[in-house]
Amino acid sequence: MNRLAWRRTWFQVHKWIGLVLAILIVPLSLSGAALVWDEPLDRIANPARYAVTGDTLLTPSAYVSAAARVLKPGDRIAQLSLPDGRGPVVVAAAPAAAGASRGGPPARTVVYLDPPTARVLEVSPRNAGLVRFLHVLHGSLQLPGVGRQVVGWIGVAMMVSSFTGLWLWWPTVGKWVRGLRWRRHRNTDTNLHYLFGFWVALPLFVLSLTGAWISFPAFFGALSGEARPRGPDPRAAMRAPPVARAALTPEAAVADAAGAARGDLASIAWPTEKSADWTLGYAGGVSVKVADDSGVAVATPARAQAGLARTMRRIHDGTGMGPVWQTIIFLGGLLPAALAVTGVIMWWRARGWKAELAAKQRGKRVARG
Repeated sequence: MNRLAWRRTWFQVHKWIGLVLAILIVPLSLSGAALVWDEPLDRIANPARYAVTGDTLLTPSAYVSAAARVLKPGDRIAQLSLPDGRGPVVVAAAPAAAGASRGGPPARTVVYLDPPTARVLEVSPRNAGLVRFLHVLHGSLQLPGVGRQVVGWIGVAMMVSSFTGLWLWWPTVGKWVRGLRWRRHRNTDTNLHYLFGFWVALPLFVLSLTGAWISFPAFFGALSGEARPRGPDPRAAMRAPPVARAALTPEAAVADAAGAARGDLASIAWPTEKSADWTLGYAGGVSVKVADDSGVAVATPARAQAGLARTMRRIHDGTGMGPVWQTIIFLGGLLPAALAVTGVIMWWRARGWKAELAAKQRGKRVARG
């Protein structure tokens, strides 16, 4: 197949990926761009929960008692999270009836508390609100069950689209720098499509690859040699209800864990009906398991930051990657939406002039006849 034939083939692949997936690419891309800075967005959308008066901390039990006063009867404390910087203390509670077999994210009621006073700032379901909606939209397009796989296949299609788009961008005559010119076409939307497509091609390929990796961890883990850890399904463990009454207090669990970990305490997870251990998280990713019956503490190493699956997720969402990469992936979310819109406009215009050309050719044939 010669170069011209390849170009025609890639054009058809690129065109139909864009047309078929345009309606999905726009919300997926825009939600991903917004979630690069999900905490600032949450502060804007929910200012009440961040109206703290300081960063002095009380005992964990003080926050648990304050949260218990506004929770529904029968709700059980599941986790307490301490702020990293100026923010609220967050207490999450689960209904006792939430069984381990329940699908989807576990039901939680979240209480936001002022650190120095334990005053309740806001109470809301964990799965409610703008930022949570955007997370679910970006991760599964709000499609229960199959949404994650749909998003993964969109990522695969976008990798192909990035490659074919760069191929089509490459000038057929002259040096490649000619492709950076603005006036490659008389229409503004076509020029925007060329330039945006070039600058976003590599970031979009990386974001699409990492998104597909997140959606299909078993497949990519097998390719990379990173086997998934054996043992109970962590999602089922997360859905297990907390125990009705723990033997230890949270302060006792923290004291028992003190000899096994270093660093600032970040979170406390209560024992559940599937695991009789407290789980204490510390800054840096180290966690300590404390047996509720004996108080024996065992430190577990931080999740390997060099692990490929973890690295792929950090690259995709920008966590800990610095403002430069976060800005790049923010633009990598905005520009695909612009490419989808300009691509549809280009296709619609092409339909028009092709119809006019066909009409003229039919007229000429009629005139000759």
